[in-house]
Amino acid sequence: MRPLLRSVRWLPVLLGAAATLVLFGLADLIARLIGPNSAPLLALGQAIIPLTPTSIIKPVIAIFGDNDKLVLVATVGLGALVLGGLIGWFGSVRPRAALAAFTLAGLVPAVVVLTAPGARLLDLIPTLLGLAVGLVVLGVGLRMEDRSPAAGDAAPTPAEAVVPPRVTDDTAPSAPPPVTRLLTRSPSRQRPTSRRRFLALTGTAAVIGAIGVAAGQSLVTLTREAGAAAANFVLPRAARRARPIPPEASLGVGGIEPFITDQKDFYRIDTVLAPPTIDPRTWSLRIHGMVENEVTLTMDELLALPLEEQHTTLTCVSNPVGGDLVGTATWLGYPVRELLRRARPQPGADMVLSKSDDGFSASTPLEAMLDDRDALLAVGMNGQPLTPVHGFPARLVVAGLYGFVSATKWVTELEVTRFDRAEAYWTQRGWDAKAPILVASRIDVPRPLARVAAGTVVAGGSAWAQTRGIERVEVRLDDGDWTEAELGADVSDDTWRQWRAEFPDVGAGTHAITVRAVDGEGTVQTAERRESIPNSATGHHRIQFTVE
Repeated sequence: MRPLLRSVRWLPVLLGAAATLVLFGLADLIARLIGPNSAPLLALGQAIIPLTPTSIIKPVIAIFGDNDKLVLVATVGLGALVLGGLIGWFGSVRPRAALAAFTLAGLVPAVVVLTAPGARLLDLIPTLLGLAVGLVVLGVGLRMEDRSPAAGDAAPTPAEAVVPPRVTDDTAPSAPPPVTRLLTRSPSRQRPTSRRRFLALTGTAAVIGAIGVAAGQSLVTLTREAGAAAANFVLPRAARRARPIPPEASLGVGGIEPFITDQKDFYRIDTVLAPPTIDPRTWSLRIHGMVENEVTLTMDELLALPLEEQHTTLTCVSNPVGGDLVGTATWLGYPVRELLRRARPQPGADMVLSKSDDGFSASTPLEAMLDDRDALLAVGMNGQPLTPVHGFPARLVVAGLYGFVSATKWVTELEVTRFDRAEAYWTQRGWDAKAPILVASRIDVPRPLARVAAGTVVAGGSAWAQTRGIERVEVRLDDGDWTEAELGADVSDDTWRQWRAEFPDVGAGTHAITVRAVDGEGTVQTAERRESIPNSATGHHRIQFTVE
């Protein structure tokens, strides 16, 4: 293996990777001036999402949570660098063929950008400019590398270059050429210079590419809040305010997530890398399908309606046991049931297929949008307009169902239909079509593997069972008896409740705490371990900690 590695000409490999980095780095930087849809890294990642098998999606979300999109784009970028390195290595043997291969590879993201929904010819500019500069770097570098020694080659020393031929008795010595001529022609003077230039070119290209990626559209989109809501978008006052949250809803245990989750901290799981940019002045919601009266609602018409506030906890079906893909917000919007009553669903309809501006769809039981639960066409979150990553300008919020069948962001259509006639995005990938939320609980403190002082150990966390509420929470230390925990004030059946428990006189050593919840209908949280497909992971959350 080592002789093989030593035989590889690594400089062309580095050159190919650097040229690739220049392509994507410059393109990403230029994309900030044109728009996120023109960034080739985002375009490639977006194209991969619907092609990714469920068996890969599930563990990625479970492990990386909100960072799943960053991991995807980083993986795409790494794959591109490997391909660029291979093209560079090939270029050490066939330079022209390598340049052609690099061009074809660079045109792939250009095609992906151009074929994306809503693409413009203008969106091609970043990729094409990045490709052009990357080709220049690769071409110039391959010419330099061709004149430099291969890895492991030893260039002749100056001393060797000027030693005259050995003279024999029957040969007359010829006059040695001038030393200056030999030094001028000697590879020992030319090759190091070419290699230095080659390394300088490769290093400069890599730095430029890295700066472009660091300051470009992809990293900004994936690691920061994707901008504020559209300028001049002002929320109207709620015609019906949400019930005030009593101070007793929070138990004052440090480490428990706040009762209301800030918008910037609220989990985000969706199928887009760059949130759609939607002008609220042109947005509309169409209600159609199995209805007597098709309805189209504009944003001005929506904001003129008597909007309501509701506290609702949302949960992702991919949330692992004890995970953080859950949060509570105060939502402002209009009841979906009132809009559906305008449309008058036909007999036999049992599902609403909501569709997003980005092509996503979700299947919601029609009954859940017509009964008295909290089900809103929301425009506000915690007193502020929705941010783009959370669905601006409008989204659905339906209590009691996992988000993948109820919380469509950037919603533009509600098609009234039947479950036996239509399937939604995630239903096609193996998840449940209706997905009612199961009773669940989580330990926030102590943190897993925490070290705490001997004596009384305080534990705390949250529990939820939307539309049914939490009746009680039980905890146990190690494998002891279940004991009832103290509960925070009940705000509504659609929100989580905090819990707190004390364990006195806990001795030194390793211990475990386990929690389970009981909902308002008496259903006890199951201890059976199950993965998220088809309808949420199950099991008791158990953490270990050390008492010192």
